[in-house]
This record gives sequence, C-alpha cells and structure tokens, in this order.
Amino acid sequence: MKSEIQISVVSPVYKAEKIVEELVKEVVFYVSKITENFEIILVNDGSPDNSWEKIQEECAKDIRVKGVKLSRNFGQHYAISAGFKFAKGEWVILMDCDLQDRPDEIPNLYNKAQEGFQIVYTRRKGRQDHFFKRTSSALFHAVFSYLSGSKSDKDIANFGIYHSQVITEFNKAKNYYRSFYTIMNSLGFKKCVLTVEHSDRFEGKSSYTLSKLLRLSFDIILSNTNKPLIMTVKLGMAMSLIAVLFALYNLLLYLTGNVNVQGFTSTIISIWLVGGINVFVLGIVGLYVGRTFDQVKGYPLFIVEEMINVNDKDA
Repeated sequence: MKSEIQISVVSPVYKAEKIVEELVKEVVFYVSKITENFEIILVNDGSPDNSWEKIQEECAKDIRVKGVKLSRNFGQHYAISAGFKFAKGEWVILMDCDLQDRPDEIPNLYNKAQEGFQIVYTRRKGRQDHFFKRTSSALFHAVFSYLSGSKSDKDIANFGIYHSQVITEFNKAKNYYRSFYTIMNSLGFKKCVLTVEHSDRFEGKSSYTLSKLLRLSFDIILSNTNKPLIMTVKLGMAMSLIAVLFALYNLLLYLTGNVNVQGFTSTIISIWLVGGINVFVLGIVGLYVGRTFDQVKGYPLFIVEEMINVNDKDA
C-alpha cells in the first residue's frame, strides 16, 4: 500500500540539544522543495543532555516532526533501526543530527533516486572529521575489507536515501550486533553512490570515543565475517608444520650424534609459544560463542519509552 507520506527523514539524536532546532529548520526548508507530505523522525538515543526537551519543543511546533525516546542509550545503529520502524514515507532519508550531513543535499539525493535507484549512498567530499576519526575509520575499513573479502569504502556515509521496500526488508533483520551499512548492503536492490559536500559539526564534538570505536569495530567484524576463525585454523596448521620440522631436526641431530645435552631453552620457548597461541585461538572462538549466546537470548534491539506525534498503530 502506497504511503501518503512521500519522504521520511530519520535522524538519531545524541548530545545535540543545541543542534535540534537548526536541524529541523534546515530539513523542513529543503524537503519542502520536494513535497509538503513529509515527516521528520528524531530518535533520542538516551541522550544525557536536554535533547529530548528540544525534540518535544519541535514536535509541538510542527506535527510533521515526530519524537521517539529510547529507554536508554542503545547506540547509533539501534537508534537508526528504531527510526526505520516508524518511518512511513515512500522514500526514507537517513542523516546524522550534527549537520555534517548537509540538508541542502536532500534534493540531490531525491533526484538521483528518481533515476531508478532504490538505494543511494553518499560519498563525503572534503571530509571535515578530525584526524583521529579519519585515521581510525581508514584503519577499520582496511581491516574489515581484508577480513570480509569485500570492498569497504571509508568515505561512504550512512547519509542516503532508501526506498520503502528496502526499509521493509531492513526491518526484518534481527542481528543483535548491528551495522547499518553491512545490513543494508546485504539486501541487494539497485544502488549507486552520490558524492556530496561534508560540513563541520554544527556544535560540540563527536561522542565516539576510542573505546566505543574499538568495541563497535569488534562487534561489526565478528558479526559479519568468520575469517578470524579461518585464520586461527591456518595458524594452527602452520604451527603444527613447524613443530613437525623441529622434531625432525632434533631427530636428525640425535641420529648423527650431535645432541649432548637436552635443550632447556627450546623447550621453554615451545611451551610458551604453543600456550599463547592456544589461549589466542580459544579467545577468538569464545568471542564468537559469546555473540551467538547474545543473539539467542532474544533481547529487544531497542525499547521505546515515549513517542510524540506517532500514531499507536505505527508502533
């Protein structure tokens, strides 16, 4: 059934109390150039500041602005899933709340989608992130590309436009450890990439700390590829081959009468090396088992505490 809403704009909100008003103002201005039948879904991801109060104010000004408050901080990718659940537009635009994703690119995204694409990603031109974030992003994508065997572009952003059919299929994914891009990219559909301008953050700084980035990286890698397990098997086979060659070498020394005193150093090194590798391999296997355990527990991906301007039937 075709929705009366033509465009839904979904934006996860975290530590953005000074940005929300400007975000809504600019989105309304540029989306109105396309249609008046739109909605803006702001998902408060357990923000510790007054972001929810600001969302409430914007919802009171315009019924097309909808607020979804999660019961705690679940993380950006879970907040995206929450926003997609309530999106009713024929086209859904996802953008960050910090205005680094520029609202003036929305008409360009929509026009590109009308060329017959169901997914339009964006590639950030002149990326304005700080050095640490750019470096960590490049490192993650390089490692992920190697482990997954698929090309991962560090300049591709979540910012993009997606047809409602794509969103419907995305909402069926029950991955407990979620990565928006990997789930979206696995769905298929006709897609393309549009190069867009990238702006400085409107206010404040990114909430992604080093520990959060590392945890997210481990979750995404271990949840989307089993190559680390394959690498541990190869490592075990290599160590077994080295052990066999070492044994043959010592046997040859014994047969030729070149062994006078049994070596203590080589024994200790072998014990520590093999022991360390065993612990490493067990740790990798344990991480996968732990993630399987988390998946089968069936916990909800997110919990909605409060909604504004959202019909009960939308929930």
